[in-house]
Amino acid sequence: MKKLLYLVLLLTSFSSCKKYLDVNTDPNESTDAPPKVLLPTTSVGIAWVNANNLGRAASILVQHNAGVLGDPDDYDVYRLEGTFENQWNNELYPVIKNLRIIISKTGETSPAYAGIAKLQMAYAFSIATDLWGDVPYSEAGVGMTITKPRFDKQEDIYLGNSTLGIQGLFDLVREGLADLDKASATKPTTDDIIYGGDVTKWKKAGNTLLLKLAIQVSNVKPDVTKSVISSVLTSNNYITNNAEDFEVKFFAALYNQNPIYAFDYGNRTTEQMMSSRFLNFMRNLNDTVRLAKFYTKPNGIFQGYNNGDNVVAPLQADRSRYNTYVVGTSGEAPIRLLTNFQRAFILAESALLFGTAGDPNALYQEGIRASMTKTGMTTAEINTYFADNPTIVNLTGTTEDKRKQIITQKYVAWVGNGIEAYNDYRRTGYPQLVPSLNAVGDDPNVIPKRLPYSTTESQRNPNQPNPRPRTNEKVWWGL
Repeated sequence: MKKLLYLVLLLTSFSSCKKYLDVNTDPNESTDAPPKVLLPTTSVGIAWVNANNLGRAASILVQHNAGVLGDPDDYDVYRLEGTFENQWNNELYPVIKNLRIIISKTGETSPAYAGIAKLQMAYAFSIATDLWGDVPYSEAGVGMTITKPRFDKQEDIYLGNSTLGIQGLFDLVREGLADLDKASATKPTTDDIIYGGDVTKWKKAGNTLLLKLAIQVSNVKPDVTKSVISSVLTSNNYITNNAEDFEVKFFAALYNQNPIYAFDYGNRTTEQMMSSRFLNFMRNLNDTVRLAKFYTKPNGIFQGYNNGDNVVAPLQADRSRYNTYVVGTSGEAPIRLLTNFQRAFILAESALLFGTAGDPNALYQEGIRASMTKTGMTTAEINTYFADNPTIVNLTGTTEDKRKQIITQKYVAWVGNGIEAYNDYRRTGYPQLVPSLNAVGDDPNVIPKRLPYSTTESQRNPNQPNPRPRTNEKVWWGL
């Protein structure tokens, strides 16, 4: 991982530029990165996409955090247009291009690489379509072959469209899993910074990704949700403990640090802090022990800031900011993408709503315990919480009441991954949030239901929807 982020930036720049001249080219310098070099950059790249500006904005939109200055302050009042150009142009789609390169180079001879790349690509595309809706998908990431890719419909991205030649995300994941079962001339080892080349763990991650995709479309395709989740349960090969989580490791050394730490404790230390709304939310859940794992408690006191407020923020030394669970002590915390607690909450919701296998209450409690354990709470602390809060840790009331409890706990567990919390909020309406103070943007009365498209993409690609959907318009699977 030494200087790995520099390598990510270098390869990203290389893969997104045109080749204009061949003069003054050093014949001893490689211009074609092999899969073993590309794989760690795509792994770090996906984590960076998830946890950098996109994740920061999502964490503010779901009111884990509040903006104080700079970009976070804009996110907090829904001033979003033109904000995510770099994430679209230089983070997300270059990673997808490099994943396509890995797949093209290894699909025939070393499908272990191709299978991992397909799982990563499905995850990366899910970020894109979940945040923006219709996006370049089937024609994206192919370099100069297609310079103005089609914007595929979100429904087609998830489910596929044979008439248009679109392979859906579910089938992309299944194809990746099938690749992992094939004989492979070479397999990742240390270049796989997630699972160290352990194909068995990648299969579990792939099947857990199917669970994530399935629950995401539950509002619009409940039959698909039930079918996919039932199939994964039958396979009995998915993440079932915290040690199997799909997460990307970072380190304390400069340039190798967790991107959330690099922002909050590196170059933009004054711009965001814990939302006072989230603080009150956690107090109502009597869940301040876990909260102290998520956020700092300066001088023994939690200090939040109201979303969209324009009063003077607390002194920086008094602000509650991300704590060790999210950022580590010096930036070494991983970015968590698919987790055991997520799997348990998905299965709890599915069992409750669709009758898939499992007891909803047992799965719900499993999710809470998995999250608390992952944050570093002791068994004694967890047991005390369960004993002291029976109405919180047991599902009660109507089916919708129970669903609200499940998503509420999932929302809490996702501190540090705002995108996943934002997805669930837009899919279920839980938790029930109130728009920020002093909001502006497309509709100050509605927490944005999608991100606005890239303005640079609109200038160079006539296929981008015009006029763009407003941020108060739901995506295909949303409410």
